[in-house]
Parts: sequence; C-alpha cells; structure tokens
Amino acid sequence: MTHPMVIAVAAVSGGGKTTITEKLKERLPGAEALFFDTYEFEGAPENITEWVEKGPDYNQWNLDPLIQDIQSTKSASFLILDYPFSYKHDKLKVWIDYSVYIHTPLDIAMARRLLRDGEGLSVKGELTYYLNDGREAYVEMLQSIKPDADLVVDGTLSVENIVEHIIKNLPSEHH
Repeated sequence: MTHPMVIAVAAVSGGGKTTITEKLKERLPGAEALFFDTYEFEGAPENITEWVEKGPDYNQWNLDPLIQDIQSTKSASFLILDYPFSYKHDKLKVWIDYSVYIHTPLDIAMARRLLRDGEGLSVKGELTYYLNDGREAYVEMLQSIKPDADLVVDGTLSVENIVEHIIKNLPSEHH
C-alpha cells in the first residue's frame, strides 16, 4: 500500500470526533491522526450560522494544508482524520477510504461542548446562541454529513464500544 487507509471521523461539535480519533490511533497498529481544528484554513467562513443559512459550500474551505499532510503520510497503516465534513469537500474526499459518522444526540453534544469549553463562557449565552442560531449548523450535519458516511455509530455508546464497532466494521482487508 502506497498510502495508509484514511478513516474520516465526523460528528457535530461535542459529538466525540477527537476522543474517538485518539482512541482509534491507540488501537489500530501503525496509525497516525490529523485533527481538523489544529489548522487555519483560508476561505473558512467567519460565521458558521450564516454559512449554513446561505446553503453551505463545503468547497469554500481551502483544505490544501490538510490534504498535503494526508499526502505526506506514507509510513502509517492507518490515518485517522478528526474531520467534520466526511465526503463533502471535493478535493479532500478522494483521499478518504472510509467515513464514520458518530451520531450523538444534540443535547449530549451541547452538554459535552459546554463542559469542554465552558471555562470563561456564559452558559446562558451559549445556550441562547444555540437555540437562536447555532442549532441550524448541528442540523445541517445530521442532514448532509450523516447520510454520506460509510458507517453511522451511536454516539451514546461508551468510547470503547464505539471504537470496537468502528474497527469491526472496517473493510476486512484492513484489520
């Protein structure tokens, strides 16, 4: 194999992408991981809510830095991407071999996000924003990203069970 099997892990914010990506990296032999949130992308919308309201154009994001890192990862057996868009970006989708969507109920994802990012945030402000604007972006993920995934996993399962389910469902030549 000239390049690793690339597994994209998608979910809403707070849905478990980073945790599952890290655990898969530990469990899959020779695995490496890349995390979407560590990049600054040209063309990224300043206001996600407005971007969703206009009809999100996933190709608006210049994902070349991430694509270059995928291309330069050759020695790994698996490359796990903590990446929210699954197959929606035309230039990146050709590098994804398998896409997993973690279907986490929106209330659980919001609670996790508040716990993760909560220090210094106003809980009332965050919930008000979510109800008035942000929820639309979460629903967009459910409507556009989830249906494209090769595997949908119940985000209410334990981390261990989610990882086992993903590994068990990888194409057989890879595990």
